[in-house]
Amino acid sequence: MTMARMDLDELRRYARYELDVLIEHRCRAGEDPYDFIHDLPTVDELVVFELRADALDARGMTAQYAMAKHAARSDLADAGMHRKNIAQLEYDLLRSIALEHPDLTRTVWTLLDSVGE
Repeated sequence: MTMARMDLDELRRYARYELDVLIEHRCRAGEDPYDFIHDLPTVDELVVFELRADALDARGMTAQYAMAKHAARSDLADAGMHRKNIAQLEYDLLRSIALEHPDLTRTVWTLLDSVGE
């Protein structure tokens, strides 16, 4: 089942479970939650990340996106062009998520602040 077909409550339950598993894994590895908990994404951020990945997959752009992200971080002459293209794609994807799931709008806008960094 794709993430887009789940309602927001289901998406949040799924993301909460993922976050709980991640926290438990890191605690069992001996890490102190006090040291890492503030670095973890929120439940809604995880939901947005999953919806973004699902949207990329639906567009058949997952591999292109990954390659462009790597190229954007490189020293290649066209890295700036890749950064601009990735930023535009991120904006379009995140904006469509906010329009489809208004309860995630605040989270989307927070994530948009980091687009292009």
